[in-house]
Amino acid sequence: QVQLVESGGGLVQAGGSLRLSCAGSGPSFNMTPMAWFRRAPGKEREIIAAISWGGSSTSYHESVKGRFTISRDNAKNMMYLQMNSLKPEDTAVYYCAATKPGLSGTFSSHSIYNYWGQGTQVTVSS
Repeated sequence: QVQLVESGGGLVQAGGSLRLSCAGSGPSFNMTPMAWFRRAPGKEREIIAAISWGGSSTSYHESVKGRFTISRDNAKNMMYLQMNSLKPEDTAVYYCAATKPGLSGTFSSHSIYNYWGQGTQVTVSS
């Protein structure tokens, strides 16, 4: 069982930066591929970035490439999302998610993720 808790959301002006954190618990955290999703008002949940269990492989949604960076520190059971050059359209609730331990690579489908955090609100003002 993996438990996830996000933090770091808030209100920021367009062009600003935020760093989201996801604290994980459970014996297999460091063997589990993870991802960040977001859900904007009136829109479907979408994957933003994914990272392999070792951190060597990452993938990004086209809309955040070059602006967002996903990373993890398995020694601390933490995952991060550094968000730079934020835009009003980045406003959403952001969720971290984890899939099964031992899987290799990154995964873009929300259906493969078994564990979810409660979400943290990010609001970007224009």
